[in-house]
Formats: sequence, structure tokens, C-alpha cells
Amino acid sequence: MNALVINGPNLNMLGIREPDIYGRQTYDDLIELCRAAGEKEGFDTVDVYQSNHEGDLIDTIQQALGVYDGIVINPAAYTHTSVGILDALKAVQIPAVEVHISAVDERESFRQISYAGMACFDRVIGEGLTGYAHALHILKEHLS
Repeated sequence: MNALVINGPNLNMLGIREPDIYGRQTYDDLIELCRAAGEKEGFDTVDVYQSNHEGDLIDTIQQALGVYDGIVINPAAYTHTSVGILDALKAVQIPAVEVHISAVDERESFRQISYAGMACFDRVIGEGLTGYAHALHILKEHLS
């Protein structure tokens, strides 16, 4: 089993960006956590990708077809705005879990809408970086 973890805008700034909301761990810490969690769950590979550009994220989702068995995605700000990411997830039909570091449902009202989540079979929110490990566990259970 191969998994792809996709991260949207500003996640490369973890540890710097609003540490009271997103914590002090870095993006490198997130990559390490995902790879370790994936290995623990029995994935052959867990690749981690981040972009600040919507089109790059859409291209990455499309290129995942036939390569990855599942996706964990944190579209970040594009969660609430990108029908393009929703459509890409629907097009490839790869099982996906949406993840968010913060409790987005408890934040600003505009964060209550998740377009990408409409194409995901499950959602993990507000668990910090460990939410990614939880999402990989959910994905593994779904694929098994």
C-alpha cells in the first residue's frame, strides 16, 4: 500500500506561523511523523507533498492516480475555497481522509465549509500534527 500526504498553503511555515494555533513543530517534523506513522501502519511508502499553489495541488492529485492507494490531504486555506481540488479528488476516486491541525469547526465562520472534505470518506481535525498519524491509521483500516 502506498499513501500520499498532501499539504496546502503555508504548512511549510509550521513552527513559525501562529504557533498558538498550529504548534511549534516544523514541517520537517510533520514529514518525519507521517513517514514513521505510515511505516507503523504497514504502508510501503508514504510520500509527503506541500505546495502554496492550487494548480500544483490539483496536478499532484491527478498524478496520484495509479500510483497511490490512498490520500491524506490538508488543503489548508484551499479547503474553504477550492472546487478545483474537490473535483480532482472526485475525478481520481482515490480514498482520501481530510486532516486539519487546528479545530477548524471552532474557528472563523468561513472555515466551516470544506469543499475538499466532500470527496473524503473521513475527517480528522484539531489533533495537532498527531492528527496525520490518526488519518493514516483510518486510511489503512479503510484500505484493508
